[in-house]
Amino acid sequence: MRVCVTGSIATDHLMTFPGRFSDSLVPDKLDKLSLSFLVDELDVRRGGVAANIAFGMAVLGVRPVLVGAVGQDFADYRSWLDRHGVDTHSVRESEVRHTARFVCTTDAEQCQIASFYPGAMSEAREIELGPVAERVGGLDLVLVGANDPEAMNRHTDECRFRGIPFVADPSQQLAWLDGDGIKQLVDGAAYLFSNDYEAGLIEHKTGWTHDDLLDRVGVRVTTLGKDGARIEVKGADPIEVPTPPEELKADPTGVGDAFRAGFLAGLAWELSLERCAQIGSLLATYVIETVGTQEYDLAQRHFLSRFEATYGPEAEAEVAARIRCPRP
Repeated sequence: MRVCVTGSIATDHLMTFPGRFSDSLVPDKLDKLSLSFLVDELDVRRGGVAANIAFGMAVLGVRPVLVGAVGQDFADYRSWLDRHGVDTHSVRESEVRHTARFVCTTDAEQCQIASFYPGAMSEAREIELGPVAERVGGLDLVLVGANDPEAMNRHTDECRFRGIPFVADPSQQLAWLDGDGIKQLVDGAAYLFSNDYEAGLIEHKTGWTHDDLLDRVGVRVTTLGKDGARIEVKGADPIEVPTPPEELKADPTGVGDAFRAGFLAGLAWELSLERCAQIGSLLATYVIETVGTQEYDLAQRHFLSRFEATYGPEAEAEVAARIRCPRP
């Protein structure tokens, strides 16, 4: 299966605040909010939802096609992705803008305050998927991730026009999009990804009920944080997948992207929806144990050992026959 991942490609500036944001909030002064937090850690990491997802798929042994827009400062990042097995030949390089920046501060309760500078990402609207499909011999699935809104619309429309199944994954852009904009991105998707809060936001803004959404998408996948994930298909019982135990908790940034990477890898291996969600849940656990969205070290035997401990030997055997991590 040839999977194309579209969306943001960015540099993450991740900071840690040792206190709690909530201690500095005065409820009747929120209309005049002006706060500064003294952080004690700063990590500059590679990120962006599309790059994170593509990286995760690649370290599992799947070669995804990454599509997005970057600046001329992308050379080192491109080399990193190429070296780990991501196809970056369809990434557009801007002549005038820097690669997007994500700046995020996490407090002691794992709450986050973040800002995002789009930069070159705004040029993603100029990217046509047709030449990408022609270059790689066709596309079987396209993930439309958080990106320049016009790019998201263009990629979704083109998937419909060309008959390419697509994954609707608007995530961070849901706060900006209105109901009609969300409907445009979601209706007819083969898969819809969101976390539990985003699931409610989609229903609230579109006016669609839970059942309406199941009528309009093939598979609805909702991540539930520490409670795992839920997969729903119209007419079938929901599938609930637990999260593997964490060895430590370092930083939650990129956990959702890792889940998507594992899920898409499972689809590429033609595994069941339950197995796809299990792979995604374990890969997400690796990310929460690491500072940075692409800094986890995946060893195949260690991954499979943890997978078997949580999901059983039968599940492990299915994944072991397909996974190809860079380290044994």
